[in-house]
Amino acid sequence: MISSIYSSVTAAVSAAKTASAKYAELTLNERREVVEAVRAALRPMAGELAALTVAETCMGNEADKTEKIRLAIEKTPGVEDLISEINTGDHGMTLYELAPVGVVCAVLPSTSPCATLINNTIGMLAAGNSVIHCPHPRALRVSQLVTAVISNAVFTTCNIPDLVVTLHESLMGYTKEIMSHPDVDLVVCTGCADSLNQAMASGKRVIAAGPANPVAIVDETADIRQAAYDIVRGAAFDHNLMCTSEKCMIVTEQAADAFIYQLLKNGVYYVKSEEEIQKLLKAAVTEDLMVNKKLEGKSADKILASAGISCSSPVKLIVAETDKTHPFVTLELLMPLVPLIKVTDFDEALETALEVEQGLRHTATIHSQCIGHLSRAAKKMQTSVFVKNGPSLLGVGFDLEGHASFTVATTTGEGTATARHFTRRRRCTLTDGFALR
Repeated sequence: MISSIYSSVTAAVSAAKTASAKYAELTLNERREVVEAVRAALRPMAGELAALTVAETCMGNEADKTEKIRLAIEKTPGVEDLISEINTGDHGMTLYELAPVGVVCAVLPSTSPCATLINNTIGMLAAGNSVIHCPHPRALRVSQLVTAVISNAVFTTCNIPDLVVTLHESLMGYTKEIMSHPDVDLVVCTGCADSLNQAMASGKRVIAAGPANPVAIVDETADIRQAAYDIVRGAAFDHNLMCTSEKCMIVTEQAADAFIYQLLKNGVYYVKSEEEIQKLLKAAVTEDLMVNKKLEGKSADKILASAGISCSSPVKLIVAETDKTHPFVTLELLMPLVPLIKVTDFDEALETALEVEQGLRHTATIHSQCIGHLSRAAKKMQTSVFVKNGPSLLGVGFDLEGHASFTVATTTGEGTATARHFTRRRRCTLTDGFALR
């Protein structure tokens, strides 16, 4: 067994660089074998890793985290994501291929630590790179465990140690030093705002996931029953910790009453009274208008209890009726407490959604049977993830369609990042030949 956990940045980077040089000599088929070995090693551990994550971070729930981890294991694209392009003509052929970048520094979040680590690692290994993981302090131990499991699976398959490594501690100074190290070729940041700012100032090529405030639009033409089910499913999933989860609902007046009725049938505690909204505000938001970190990723029942609100039955999601300037709307709460804004018509819904999303261009969903509304919203919102008539979960690969990605790179423009983004695009030209047309 090898640990691949280092006590210094210098040692970790040196090991990753040496491993990267050896890995570059492997064939694509050998890379495929490495990726499949990683998947095989992690499959039986999904439930265990979910339980360890909840225990260490004190956020989310085991069932949903298990589902996220399984998604990352099974649906993260591998070598097949590295698509070649060829142009041919009378004077020859030009080939574009995706080559490894070398050593990648991967900064991880506390909200989905295992799923993000697995998802990124599979993509980075498929792309031909070595990886140095920088976990969030709240998820250090479980991140170290996953790193060690992956590293040993890789070593058993190709006899290359330290292709995936991490540090013995999670310190901002370590992360900054790794980012700026001359032997690190790419920084992939799926962490907090401080990490993002450091990454952008590192002087390296960066793939960066930015802040989010996903909004869901529901108009009067929607399948109201399905819309309510989908939004509750997405917003309640893992206690709303995912950056893509619905953080605000905007509903036209014609749809509102029927939609609220369906929310109640889907395990929602609906709050309209000013007294209860104030209780929730006091519990979820601090006096200086910051999110109460102690309630991030907690269940709806615990949030209600913290606010001094009693409820006789279990609750999946709390929905509070507010206006568009309320702190529940403007802050990314990361808890199963979602505001609902009523608007006159679709035009107002779309304009309100633009304000609420705050130009972050991260994630938006819409529920409508009007093609014109769907098209206008998609063009106007310009988000990296846009889901029509489904839960936000579909935007990162849940269910049957699309690949899995837990790094939505809005800041640097890649969108849902996969193996192809962790590469260098190279051009090779051959003169006078290979045009068969």
